[in-house]
Amino acid sequence: MRNFNKYIIPITLVCISFALFIYSTEEPIKNTSDTYQIKALKIPNNLTFAGEAIPLNKPDVRERIDKELLVNTYWQSNALLLIKRSHKFFPVIEPILTKNGIPDDFKYLAVIESGLENVTSSAGAKGFWQLMPHTAKERGLEVNNNVDERYNIEKATEAACDYLLQSKEKFGTWTLAAAAYNAGNRGISRNQEKQKVTDYYDLLLSSETQRYVPRIIAIKEILSHPNHYGFIFDNEDLYKLEQTKLVTVDTAIHNIASFAQQMECNYKELKLHNPWLRENHLNNKSRKKYEIKIP
Repeated sequence: MRNFNKYIIPITLVCISFALFIYSTEEPIKNTSDTYQIKALKIPNNLTFAGEAIPLNKPDVRERIDKELLVNTYWQSNALLLIKRSHKFFPVIEPILTKNGIPDDFKYLAVIESGLENVTSSAGAKGFWQLMPHTAKERGLEVNNNVDERYNIEKATEAACDYLLQSKEKFGTWTLAAAAYNAGNRGISRNQEKQKVTDYYDLLLSSETQRYVPRIIAIKEILSHPNHYGFIFDNEDLYKLEQTKLVTVDTAIHNIASFAQQMECNYKELKLHNPWLRENHLNNKSRKKYEIKIP
């Protein structure tokens, strides 16, 4: 028995080695279909923002653009929703930008701020343009529990234009104006003074602001050339803005649900078109003139 045991360990090792050899030579399991591919993206060499060149020769800038293109291309459901919503809301935003002398590319800033939805941030910024209460009030918007015009796409776009023009005048470039929309004018100024540089692409900023402009550029590229990035859709798949008529009101509305019925629609329809009306009544003690959209 003692002599037999001396052969067991070598035989066992041979068996294990053979099993490992067989396993290692087997075809590796593929967890996706044979046609599924995740491709590296080729960054266009002619990328610009608001007519300003992007220094893709700088390795860190190139990597940041590449990151945002990859993240937003392969988050397919979100990108497709942005394409659909942009068809609905860009026709509202574009003429307001043009009227105020703001480059058309800034419509993509609204996209990355809110996804073109009336969202609220943890800091209390609201609406498509994510305006803080003091920023909105400084630019003539009404902000209270009853009426919050940050949810009025036309008025909020006007307020955003005013802020961007102020930033452009201060910093000299549209790229820095876009960065200042995220970091604030004082935030950009402090970093310029501290780091002794002025160009956005030379500044070391917070991770959020470092991503901010590259993300706008990536969204612009994808939404401008969706078929280059694999998005396939028909025109009928895109969202469309429902036609409305404007009704001017200069008195209080005691019950918006009843008012909606008088306008031959319902409470939900009226609120969807006028999200700036925050309650089921409109106080209007000052007899201000409000324009209400009626579907």
